[in-house]
Amino acid sequence: MRCLFLAPLKSPDHPVPSGDRTMARLFLKLLRRLGYETALASHLRSFHTDPAAVDWAALEQEAAQEVERILAATDPAAVACVFTYHVYYKAPDLIGPALAARLGVPYVIAEASRAPKRASGPFAPGHARAEAAINAAALILALTGADREVLDRLRPPHQRVADLKPFLDLADWPQAGASPKPRGDGPARLVTLAMMRPGDKLASYGQLAQALTNLEADWALDIIGDGPARPEVEAAFAPLGDRVRFHGAISDRAALGALFHASDLFVWPGVNEAFGAAYLEAQAHGLPCLAASYGGIADAMIPGETGLLTPAGDIPALRAALAGLIADPARRHAMGAAAARFIAAERDLPAAATTLAAAFRACDIPLPQDRA
Repeated sequence: MRCLFLAPLKSPDHPVPSGDRTMARLFLKLLRRLGYETALASHLRSFHTDPAAVDWAALEQEAAQEVERILAATDPAAVACVFTYHVYYKAPDLIGPALAARLGVPYVIAEASRAPKRASGPFAPGHARAEAAINAAALILALTGADREVLDRLRPPHQRVADLKPFLDLADWPQAGASPKPRGDGPARLVTLAMMRPGDKLASYGQLAQALTNLEADWALDIIGDGPARPEVEAAFAPLGDRVRFHGAISDRAALGALFHASDLFVWPGVNEAFGAAYLEAQAHGLPCLAASYGGIADAMIPGETGLLTPAGDIPALRAALAGLIADPARRHAMGAAAARFIAAERDLPAAATTLAAAFRACDIPLPQDRA
């Protein structure tokens, strides 16, 4: 039994790492864990940042050709559903609804984001196409409470919305687990992990540099990441001197896990993050997280128990939270231990599979395990 998988924002085999690529790969794993045969059905990417540059007629023609190509190679009787990861006004799904309708199977979206304020203005054409796809879905899996609220409010009568909180696969992380004891000697080791690109990522680096400036505490920061905005990031942290170390991008998960375990606190403001896969990865290694209250970050941790959230854009509040955690190694350790337990119990792949199976059954989407 097959699920036809689509990722209009960023495919799981895209050469540039990102949280979206990570989650696309995780959803493929999740579907396979339920017993489905699945692979990327199309490489067509509808993602755009400049709406004026999009030729929608050409893109829709290419999508229609992809639908015909997929249908020609597909036995409808073997397909359980069409499953698309991440649909919003910058990345509408131009294939999934038509493909599901032609096959006569349910259309499912994981991480659908409605943005009513984009119904007019330069992004309106992408918004209209994203809304059409979201409205066509039989099942939407909401990863964050912020998305869920709007999805419920605008849900058409035929549609189910189910929660599936952000998750990871602990099997991918050989060093996952809590650190054995708190470290109270030497500077507090802070770590952050993010790509270096203009926009929200650069803004987050800027907020972190501001929060660390004039912070009256003993700390050192390891920065993991690289990208086109690296010169601007390095310039932002230059006044902080050798307390900041740049490691570049680290793709080896054992090496990344070792660096997490050598740290005391993961800190990333997370400007406009949907939820942030890095928070899950840090917590899996027993690190408490400090972030700002953007987007769905609260859905990636247990605020007050596995991490702290400060008001979005409030640099003094971020600085004060940093100072408090740096001064309290025992609290950091307790939060880190809770973080590791939280990920293992609630955000590992098996828990996500249980949630997804229940959502599929509620929508009468056949599961291979039920037919065994």
